[in-house]
Amino acid sequence: MTAQLVPYEALTPQQREQVEAIEIHPAQVQYAGDIHGALHTLLSRPGPGVKGFALVANDVPVAFLLLKRPPVLPAWANEHSATLHALQVDHRVQGQGYGKACLEALPAVARAAWPEIRGLELSVDADNAAAIGLYTRLGWVDSGEAYRGRIGYERRMGLMF
Repeated sequence: MTAQLVPYEALTPQQREQVEAIEIHPAQVQYAGDIHGALHTLLSRPGPGVKGFALVANDVPVAFLLLKRPPVLPAWANEHSATLHALQVDHRVQGQGYGKACLEALPAVARAAWPEIRGLELSVDADNAAAIGLYTRLGWVDSGEAYRGRIGYERRMGLMF
């Protein structure tokens, strides 16, 4: 599999339309939101604190994610980190390693975007065993802290550089 994590602003107009067509399984929307909400977050108030990335395979975006830094960093995050949000792999290609490819490419693109960061953080629903398992296999560490989130308890996980 050849795939590359590309900044949203570097996508062609056709690829941007293809990003808008990314759909996840209905059960996953409660965890990651949908592509329209993610793009609204990215495009409604452009600024240095939010960056979008698409995973492009064979010139077609198959996944999308957001990274955040101050001034839009969540309250639970360390100010020296970037946070991962809205990771979405199109349901038509799930199970083909694209989520893993996003996470493996993420440290390099995050450091390229913000060289001063010391790591990445995310918040994951405590009941989302599949996501927690993937993050753990890729070196993310559970902070041991749980907090009440939007739909239940959330776990904080981090990947330090």
